Amino acid sequence: MAEEAPADYSLSNPDTLTKYKTAAQISQKVLEEVKKLCTEGTKILEICQKGDKILDDEVAKVFKGKKISKGISHPCTVSPSIYVTPYTPLVSDAEEAGTVLKADEVVKIQLGAQIDGFGAIVCDTVVVGGNEVTGRAADLMLATHYANELLLRLMVPPGLLATGTEEETKKAQAQKPYSQSKITNLLEKVVKSYDCNLVENTTCWLFGRNEIEDKKKIILAPGEGIKGEGLAELGEVWGVEMGVSTGSGKVKSLPNRPTLHRRTTTTYGLKRPSSRATLSEIKKRFGTFPFSLRQLEDERAGKVGIVECVRGGVVRQYEVIGSTDGEPVSRLFTTVAITKNGLQRLAVPSTPNLEQYKSDKKITDEEVLKILEQPLAKPSSGKPKNKKKKKKSAKKPAANVAKKEAEEEDDDEDDDDEDDDDDE
Repeated sequence: MAEEAPADYSLSNPDTLTKYKTAAQISQKVLEEVKKLCTEGTKILEICQKGDKILDDEVAKVFKGKKISKGISHPCTVSPSIYVTPYTPLVSDAEEAGTVLKADEVVKIQLGAQIDGFGAIVCDTVVVGGNEVTGRAADLMLATHYANELLLRLMVPPGLLATGTEEETKKAQAQKPYSQSKITNLLEKVVKSYDCNLVENTTCWLFGRNEIEDKKKIILAPGEGIKGEGLAELGEVWGVEMGVSTGSGKVKSLPNRPTLHRRTTTTYGLKRPSSRATLSEIKKRFGTFPFSLRQLEDERAGKVGIVECVRGGVVRQYEVIGSTDGEPVSRLFTTVAITKNGLQRLAVPSTPNLEQYKSDKKITDEEVLKILEQPLAKPSSGKPKNKKKKKKSAKKPAANVAKKEAEEEDDDEDDDDEDDDDDE
C-alpha cells in the first residue's frame, strides 16, 4: 500500500492562504473593536480580557465542524507609552491590574488569531483621545507609518514585480536584494526626518505552521553582537515589525513580572505536579503560540507552576522591555505573504488618516521617496468582477501610499486566489 504524501502547508496550497486570510480577517476585526475600548481612564487589564473574549468568539464562528485546531495566536496586549514589548497585566497583581490609560498616551495594541496553526498577528499604535495629534506625538506616528511602508517595499524580492521585455525582467531579477544593514540604513533616514530613532533590535520573523519565530529573522537597528539571518523570499509568510521612539531607541528590562509566555520544543522532566499540570494546560489550549498567565484556568496556580517550566526551558518567558530614556515608543506589526503577485498584507494595522497628524517635518531623501512610490504587488489583471468603485483621493502621492495600497490589496488578493485555482 502506497504511503500517503505528506501534507502540503506551503502557500502553493490554496487552503493555506485561505486559513491565513481567515485568521487575519479575525485579527483585524478584533483590533478595531479593541481600539474603541482604549479611552482615558480605562483599565488595561479589562481591555485585554475583553479583547481575548472577542477573539475567542470570532474564532468560534469559522471552520465549524472541522477537525482542525484554531484559537488565539497572540493574546490581546495593550502596551503603555514607554513599553516596547507587548504588555498584559494579571488579575492577581493588584497594582498592575489597576493600571489605566492616560490622555494623549501612545498605546500599542497587539493580538492575533490562528486557524490550523497558521497565525496572523497584528499590532497598531493609537494616541488615547487624540483626534488631532500635534508635536512630538505627531512626529512619532508619521515616522512609524512611513518607515513601515518603506520596510514592506524593501522586503519584496528583486524582480518579482518586474515588467517589460524578457531581458529587462531577467536583469531586474538578477539584482541583489537589500541587505539587513542597508534596510536599517534606509529606515533610519525616514525616522530621522522626524527626529526619531528606530527601536533597538526590532525583529521581523519568518512564520510557519505553529511557528511565529521560524528559522529566518530580520533585525532592525541591531545591538552589539546581534544579527539577523536571511531575507524574505517567494512563498513565505512573515511577521513584519516596526518600532520607533522619539528618544534614543535604546531599550532596557523593566521591573514588571513577565506575564507573556510561549511553549518551546524542549523536553524536560518536570518534578512538581503543579508544573506538570500547568504545562499540560498550555499544550492543550495554546500549543506553541504565546499566551498570558491570566488566560490560565487558575491564574495563581499558574504563576507557581510556570516557574519550573521556565527554569527547565519547556516554556519561554517574554521579559518586559521599555525605552531606557522614558521616551514614547510606537509599534506596528503586519503579517504578510510573499506571492507571485507580490507582497500581500494579510493582517494589517488600519490605514491612518495622515491629516490627523500635524508635523512641520517631512521626508526629503530622494532614494527613500522613490522607493515609497513603488507598488507592493502587481496591478489587478482586469478580470471582470462585481466591485464597488473606489473614491479617488486628492492627497499627495507620498501621503497616499498606504491608503492606495490598502484599497488595491483586495483586488490583488482576489487575482492571486484565481491564479492559484488556475494552477490546480
